[in-house]
Amino acid sequence: MKTGYIYDESYFWHDTGSGTLYLPSGGYLEKDVFSEDPATKRRVNNLLERCGLMKKLNKIEPRSATKQEIELFHTTDYINKVKLLSDTTGGDAGDHAIVGRGSYEIALLSTGGALTAVDAVMREEVENVYALTRPPGHHAETDKGIGFCLFNNVVIAAKYVREKYGLKRIMVLDWDVHHGNGTEKAFYEDSGVLFISVHEDLNFPSNTGYATDVGEGQGRGYNVNIPLPPGMSNAGYLSVFESIIRPLADEFKPELVIVSAGQDPSIFDPLGRMRVTAEGFGKMTEVMKEIAAKHCGKKLVFCHEGGYSNAYVPFCTLRIIEELSEIQSNVEDPFIAGSNGYPDKVYDHQKEAINHVIDIQSEFWSNLRVQV
Repeated sequence: MKTGYIYDESYFWHDTGSGTLYLPSGGYLEKDVFSEDPATKRRVNNLLERCGLMKKLNKIEPRSATKQEIELFHTTDYINKVKLLSDTTGGDAGDHAIVGRGSYEIALLSTGGALTAVDAVMREEVENVYALTRPPGHHAETDKGIGFCLFNNVVIAAKYVREKYGLKRIMVLDWDVHHGNGTEKAFYEDSGVLFISVHEDLNFPSNTGYATDVGEGQGRGYNVNIPLPPGMSNAGYLSVFESIIRPLADEFKPELVIVSAGQDPSIFDPLGRMRVTAEGFGKMTEVMKEIAAKHCGKKLVFCHEGGYSNAYVPFCTLRIIEELSEIQSNVEDPFIAGSNGYPDKVYDHQKEAINHVIDIQSEFWSNLRVQV
């Protein structure tokens, strides 16, 4: 079985409490379901079991990260703060980064899932891995949590794999609809990690993710932000992959590819305004597989980030895992009729946004001269 699958029941027990969208309930906010709800990920598991794909994957048990491994990125004071909140009353570890009772140990296991994933591909136990990590990580910065993220799973995994296996070039692609600000800060002056964030322009966090933020010092040119206008469809995203991401990979030649896989660019996500369907996520995965096959012996790790449609995230993630494993289930996208009325095309203003990134990055990467 060439595709590994990592999850733990504890991931679904990280308690973000009651809320309304992304705010705690109370006052005039009637009790509701917090956006970062375990159902989005639990239902991924349920769908994999229901359609029979789960039994065809290489299920890998995650280990817990150690405190020393978390300290590869986060400050000791911040780690202690998360543990104190987890051990006592719970609370916010930063900006909408909810810690529930027992969340510290679950967050260690979530980061450990990412570490287990990179170990599995580096040891060639599997070709690729999907890690259903929760809590997510890509917004978390060195000294605070942000946007549902406590520890930055992907950053710690990238630092860990460089230290353990001596890798010189790691490519991290973040296709979550929100900018990967924490990952950007971790590697902003680092030429050993090519970080690419494809996100909705100025959605979240505020005032980050600009195309002109290209890195500093040794990292100049290795931070690639691709802010996109709302309404990008499958065609728009695939245009980005072909005109920017694939050429960048061909020049960088990564030794490992990690994807921060947030399924919130989907057409039905309540916290994004993009129009990617399950089929689109499958196509994007296909490109990343081809990149990994060409440059790093198929070594490809996916770590789950956002995605807030309880109904649709499971089908988007299923398509990703089908593409990774090359095993097709008999499940059709039941929501496809709801997206058929929208043209799947790249509009002129969307082309301009893509070309703006190409113009900026072509200063650093000679292969980015053909515009869409």
